Amino acid sequence: MPRISIEAPVVGMGLDPKGTLATPPVDDPALVGWYQDGPSPGEAGTSLLVGHRDTRTGPAIFLNLNILNPGDIVNVVRADHRIAQFTVDAVKTYKKEAFPDAEVYGNKAGRPELRVITCGGTFDKKKGYASNVVVFAHLTGVKSV
Repeated sequence: MPRISIEAPVVGMGLDPKGTLATPPVDDPALVGWYQDGPSPGEAGTSLLVGHRDTRTGPAIFLNLNILNPGDIVNVVRADHRIAQFTVDAVKTYKKEAFPDAEVYGNKAGRPELRVITCGGTFDKKKGYASNVVVFAHLTGVKSV
């Protein structure tokens, strides 16, 4: 994500025991998780990337995710050594108790899309963050590394 100077390793993730999207280990704040049971970035459907905003030890990889704007670029280097380039359509913040699963995880446009998700909103030491920040983006190109 050139605008916010993010370059990070990506690791496959699944669902946690509660059936929600798992996150990278909190002891590795520079790691990004990809929902490996869904499409890989650039394939048809909605690909999901998730990472922490911060941890007990300080800032994490998606600290500034909320400052992305429509038109910004997100590049993902794929396992086939090609770069899937996505253009940001929107950045939205949702209260966790009102998280719109169908809007975030769905794909109404029928094109390769990307969602990048982290925590956001107000923070409570006992409950954590009240919201999630979601970047909505669509594939605009694929190029060789």
